Amino acid sequence: MELIGALGRELWSSHTPFVLITYFAIKALIRRSPRVDNDRARIAGPLVVLHVIAAIVAGMQTGTGYESNIAEICALAFELLAFVSLGTTLVLRIVLPRVGVDLPRILIDLITGACVIVVLIIVGKRAGFSVAGLITTSAVLTAVIGFSLQDTLGSVMGGLSLQIDKSVSVGDWITLGPGQPQGRVVEIRWRYTAIETRNWETVIIPNSQIVKSQVTILGRRTGESVQHRRKLEFFVDYRTSPNDVMAAVEDALRNDSLPKMAKSPAPNVVMMGYRDSYAVYEVRYWLTDLANDDRGDSDVRTRTWYALRRAGIPLGIPAQSIFLTHETPERRDAKSREEIERRMAALGSVDLFRALPPEQREELAQSLTFKPYAAGEAITHEGDKDDGLYMLLEGEAVVRIGRGPDERQVARLVAGQFFGEMSLMTGEARTATVIAATDLVTYRVDKPAFEHVLRSLPQLSEQIAEVLVQRRAGLSQAQNERDEVRNKRMETARHDLASKIRGFFGISD
Repeated sequence: MELIGALGRELWSSHTPFVLITYFAIKALIRRSPRVDNDRARIAGPLVVLHVIAAIVAGMQTGTGYESNIAEICALAFELLAFVSLGTTLVLRIVLPRVGVDLPRILIDLITGACVIVVLIIVGKRAGFSVAGLITTSAVLTAVIGFSLQDTLGSVMGGLSLQIDKSVSVGDWITLGPGQPQGRVVEIRWRYTAIETRNWETVIIPNSQIVKSQVTILGRRTGESVQHRRKLEFFVDYRTSPNDVMAAVEDALRNDSLPKMAKSPAPNVVMMGYRDSYAVYEVRYWLTDLANDDRGDSDVRTRTWYALRRAGIPLGIPAQSIFLTHETPERRDAKSREEIERRMAALGSVDLFRALPPEQREELAQSLTFKPYAAGEAITHEGDKDDGLYMLLEGEAVVRIGRGPDERQVARLVAGQFFGEMSLMTGEARTATVIAATDLVTYRVDKPAFEHVLRSLPQLSEQIAEVLVQRRAGLSQAQNERDEVRNKRMETARHDLASKIRGFFGISD
């Protein structure tokens, strides 16, 4: 009975019941918190068992009269270490995360290590060791270790700084530069950071290297979702209009977005340059699933191929062609005649030039200037001083008047129409801005070319003035003018306009 009583007193004095209650209570909390790492609680289990065994041994020694405090000191050490394990798990891994404070793993390890040192000091004092001597010896030992393990300690401190400032976090996709592996951070430890690549590899990078190097974190932007811009080249014959190529691909990608492609920013296509036999284009889109870049690129390339096929645009391939043509006078004349006929047809669509004799019309056709414009380009600007007339062969253009917020569209021109007749005939400033609504092909008639024709036939000024006046006759009809009044006003206007034309071209009456 005396032995059992001594054993009970020892277990009570060693706080064994409190240790057991605390252990099982925290284990129950851990089971209800699935996100908590259970490794620390597993360490506490053996410590609690060792504490109970040491307390029982100490009680048996006391009951039998054996004088030794080794078992009692061991029971105290295991008790304090168990409380450190359970306490750090409860406070640092359960309580703080629930209130929104997530400490880095390395900081938790440091706090745990500091508590263990405190435990060792307490146990050392209880056992009669000199704490001052232990601290002095530890300082000397630390200096020796610091000189011999500089690289390792650099990695350890690098890992500590990474977790404290959170510049790189678990889940980030990183790369250290060109030629370096690219992967997702899965773990940041004391010495190294582990990343998993898309090739199913795990790369171990010393933390010192990450701290010293430039690290690129893919897809991260403040306040934005994770997405990474991808750039894919494709090639098209350079004779195909760039606007047609870009419009076809952009419409296909934007109207029906792909699963791994972000909707904002929207995908776009840009022209990068010319090669020997094709033009280089680049599709740019934002990938939302960084682990599946090849799948995302493949989907975009496939969509691009089908978009171009639907638009009738063939992909370009590297090629070289050598053209051997026997150039003869007959062949040159045939090519020249074909182009002249096209220009004559364009002039025939303009009522201003229908009065020209065939010889003068052909002479003017030879002086026309070929002017292509891309969609969105301005051909003329309101208020500009320009003396050219434009004839539309292909495409459409819009006519705008006003500037800034007062600008508005007043007309739309299609193939076969023309504009700029008053600037050509009288030198008046442009009264409107004309912008290409689509890719546009035009011929331009310049003042020097038309002046040569007009000097050879001065009487044409009267006929041209008549046409211009007739084009303005609609205004008189809208004002319900009487026929005799309108005719008189038109006759005066025709005479004044003919004089103005002759004066602009320097032709005397």
